[in-house]
Amino acid sequence: MHSSLPLPGAAAVLGLLCLAHVVGCEDRDQPLGLRPALDATPIASAIIHHPDKLSGVPTDKRDSLGRPIRAACVTCHSLRRPEALPTSTAELDEFHVGLKFEHGGLSCASCHVIGDQDTLRKADGEILPMRDAMQLCAQCHGPQHRDYAKGAHGGMSGNYAGGARVRNHCVDCHDPHVPAFQPSMPVLPPRDRFAGDHATRTGEGAHR
Repeated sequence: MHSSLPLPGAAAVLGLLCLAHVVGCEDRDQPLGLRPALDATPIASAIIHHPDKLSGVPTDKRDSLGRPIRAACVTCHSLRRPEALPTSTAELDEFHVGLKFEHGGLSCASCHVIGDQDTLRKADGEILPMRDAMQLCAQCHGPQHRDYAKGAHGGMSGNYAGGARVRNHCVDCHDPHVPAFQPSMPVLPPRDRFAGDHATRTGEGAHR
């Protein structure tokens, strides 16, 4: 005996199939624009090293563990306020005697603040804490700062693939008063593998 219920038309069947496809595949086959964005969380964290030279100077003293003692800048500079900053190193007759200064056409007042040696002054007058000296450097050394931001300048220690990394500060490699690298001799001279005993042994072996 046949059922008297009417069979669904082709349009109804097609609609049901499309609905089943949407319900069963809602998590895939989506347009590119609707896919969730990739996780942009960095796989490694990086911090910028802040050298001791930003906050003090070395002394000839050592602590009970034999470590060299550094004197904080404020140890001396808090005792009195100078009326003006020196215009050349020749005027240094009490503190920082012997300091070399070769940094373009700059002077002490180009970066330092009178009576507040824990801060620096940008060209627009903004005051920066000494630890942010890199912002001061970036004013004139734009290409180097750009390369630093991309990881092509400055160097770092740590693991590139993961884990904490420590990036060098500008003054880790450059003396802010004489920033140009000075000529130096390599610790170990390059060795020519084709010269000396190695070449002699190789030649002897070739004739045997």
